[in-house]
Amino acid sequence: MANTLLTPVKILDESLAILENNLAFTSRSNREYSKEFAITGAKVGATVNARKPNRFVGTTGPNLNVENVNEQSMPVTLTTQFHVDFTFSSQELTLIVDEFADRYLKPAMATIANKLDLDGLALASTVANNVGTVGTIPNDIQTLLDAGTKLDNESAPRDGMRTVVWDPATNAKMVKGAAGLFNPSGKLGEQYESGIFQASSLGFDVGMDQNVNTFTTGTRTNGTVNGASQTGTSLILAGLGAAGTVNKGDTFTIAGVYGVNPQNRQSTGVLRQFTVTANATADGSGNATVSIFPAINTAASNQQYQTVSAGPANGAAVTWDVAAATQYVANLAYHKNAFTLATADLEDMSQYGAWGARRNYKGISMRIARQYAIGTDTVPCRIDVLYGWAPVYQELACRIVR
Repeated sequence: MANTLLTPVKILDESLAILENNLAFTSRSNREYSKEFAITGAKVGATVNARKPNRFVGTTGPNLNVENVNEQSMPVTLTTQFHVDFTFSSQELTLIVDEFADRYLKPAMATIANKLDLDGLALASTVANNVGTVGTIPNDIQTLLDAGTKLDNESAPRDGMRTVVWDPATNAKMVKGAAGLFNPSGKLGEQYESGIFQASSLGFDVGMDQNVNTFTTGTRTNGTVNGASQTGTSLILAGLGAAGTVNKGDTFTIAGVYGVNPQNRQSTGVLRQFTVTANATADGSGNATVSIFPAINTAASNQQYQTVSAGPANGAAVTWDVAAATQYVANLAYHKNAFTLATADLEDMSQYGAWGARRNYKGISMRIARQYAIGTDTVPCRIDVLYGWAPVYQELACRIVR
């Protein structure tokens, strides 16, 4: 039977299906699609605002007490246009789809998938909650239970959308460590065949990803809070050591500052963990203003979005979760809505005479274009995706460090 000529639409449909199968982290995260960039003249760098859920305090008794609606949103900026470029002949368009996919699309989609996942997993630096011990690869389900507790304390829904993505070493240890534990026979068979730890009975869908990020902590010493009654997204610290560095992603606790459940605002009895959101360097006296997440919101400063039982006292001890100048791996346990990938249409180059098309599949938009280049006597092809990541609701995530 004669082969049917492959069209750009057929190639993109196959490409997007292959890409979906390669995405370990991205496929388990929220995805939003915008067609704004399909408009001629649209510029790279547009921002889409993703709304966060409103919170209310509520009132006891019959009297009306209207609360202000303090709607919060997180900007998702589409700044990354990533593409894979190659050439193929017109004769190769007569290949059957499977042959064309094996030779061109699978390698190209693997490259794009790795880039998407690598960038997404870098958002681990924005996550404050963490469990595990640096230098020790998790090998016990207690690690998952501890991560689940962190999510529970943040009121993360138990709606089947909790997931864990971890590196190959952690996956191998967890598969071996849980080998003798009870699990439905079907899950054990799936685990045996795939080599991926199965933990649905523990409330998580688990994926293994080689793109889990590695971070290095700053050179700071422990330090103290410099000034009472501090609230908001910055914190003045002292005792960090002359010119001590605080790296983005460093996490810490403050003596006497406990987390609260976001719904009932009762103390969890666990010190609130904070993460640093931007690099900082202390002055010669060891003082620095550090940007942090979550914001320090007390009942007095912002009850609707209260995060702590009380603000830090002047001189309260600061304890970093990972020692100074230490490299560590940051696996992630999270609810699907913690992170958002936004993609958008790039202009369809076929309107300019190119062989090409664009397609959207499950929130991921992709474009293919192929055109003769008279200057080099070649027919290059490119497959593009325009995207941006944002930690929209990173309270619903927890690092599993090792």
